[in-house]
Amino acid sequence: MPRPRLPVIALLLTVAACGGPEGQRKDNAPVVVSAIGSDRLLVDPSTTAIDHAQAVALAATAQGLVRFDRNGQIEPALAERWNVFDDARSYIFRLGEATWPDGQPVTAGEIVRVLRRAVAANSQSRLAPYLAVIDEIVEMTPQVIEVRLKSPRPDLLNLFAQPEMAVFRAPTFAGSGPFRIVPGKRDGLLLRPAEEPGDDPKATPAPEAFVRLRGERAAAAIARFRDGASDLVLGGTLVDWPIVAAAGIAPENVRIDSAVGLFGLVVLRRDGFLSTPQNRAAIAMAIDRGALTSAIAPDWAPAETILPVQMDSAAPPAPGSWMTVAPDQRRALAGQRVREWQSVHRGPVEITLALPTGAGATLLWGHLASAMIAIGLTPHRVGLGDPRADLELVDAVAPYDSGRWYLANACRACSDDAATLVAAARDAPDLYNRTHRIAEADAMLASDVAFIPLAQPLRWSIVALRLSNWQGNARAWHPLNHLRKQ
Repeated sequence: MPRPRLPVIALLLTVAACGGPEGQRKDNAPVVVSAIGSDRLLVDPSTTAIDHAQAVALAATAQGLVRFDRNGQIEPALAERWNVFDDARSYIFRLGEATWPDGQPVTAGEIVRVLRRAVAANSQSRLAPYLAVIDEIVEMTPQVIEVRLKSPRPDLLNLFAQPEMAVFRAPTFAGSGPFRIVPGKRDGLLLRPAEEPGDDPKATPAPEAFVRLRGERAAAAIARFRDGASDLVLGGTLVDWPIVAAAGIAPENVRIDSAVGLFGLVVLRRDGFLSTPQNRAAIAMAIDRGALTSAIAPDWAPAETILPVQMDSAAPPAPGSWMTVAPDQRRALAGQRVREWQSVHRGPVEITLALPTGAGATLLWGHLASAMIAIGLTPHRVGLGDPRADLELVDAVAPYDSGRWYLANACRACSDDAATLVAAARDAPDLYNRTHRIAEADAMLASDVAFIPLAQPLRWSIVALRLSNWQGNARAWHPLNHLRKQ
């Protein structure tokens, strides 16, 4: 079983030895934030897939038409209001006042050009498959933009609130706020609040209104917080969760989001033992989800279905056929199916799992490997993207509230019938047909056992007590302009 690398262990020992209370920086000092990810914070999301740190930086400096508030709900940004027409095929946005860092007004034409580039077919954005529904983005007047869709999408605003849809000027990445980048060579980015209409341009905000943002590895971010040198760590996942406990962070500083998305094993190959739904179901039955989640993190929610709730499906989340078996009988039935396969094919049944690196992934591997060994399988671990993998971990928070996102990401090597239904949901001509195609695709994927749900995504932050406005939410998204009460 892989072990954490020695530099990480050494860092943790240093961190654990540090004294002092967490989150005790002066309340009138700038807010210091570590976002887990790359230290190269400013990148173009249409040409580069961005990580969490880059998403935080982009959203802080360059808003889109709308954005998320501290509860993960839509709030106005460049658009001050909007209306939805034609069965959610047309969105009309009326723009408010906004300026670039040089004081020039942000125009509808500039917004349209940036958004068209963001939804282009060659975009590298994770949102590209879901933005393909956009037919046109049109400047109707200097204050009004219309987004026209090929098919109805009542959830489009959630996509437009994503950081990848931010409006900025290339190549400087200058946006309209809610923060401005203070120029100069510094550690990370120093951000000051953008001016509101009517503000005195010469006025300097209070020190506590500034934010210093860094992108760095989880171990370094946790060490910085533990040493009293930062106020917030954002973007924690299962991979680095064990470091939090090893560092001895005070429980009142550790926050876990009620994140909603996919966390489970997607089937990559449909040959050998995995060629039948019954055998794929055997792996699903072998895993005790409650024992897995409770052993790793408190209040981590297990999952047995692909859809967490009904959302825009015409039916409740579809249960897998294996869920009709009583929990205390599942592992015995799973072992029986493995033995039946071995009686015909002889030799060990080997299953290769692709998992990320990191201490948390190693904990997960221990539970999954133990469950598979218990039913007679021989598991192997490889890294994400390894072509030898039979199953791969999917760990993603849903960017918008539609069952189609879940189904599209769960259908990597699903049956042709299931893939056809997922595509039919995408292309449905109206909301009635869309909801029914989503329900049918969900039922087909559950029956096919193309995806093995394990839990909801584990997302955590470390929060100083002075950031009283921090709020956990289902999107695990925490805007830097909503950390303190205004």
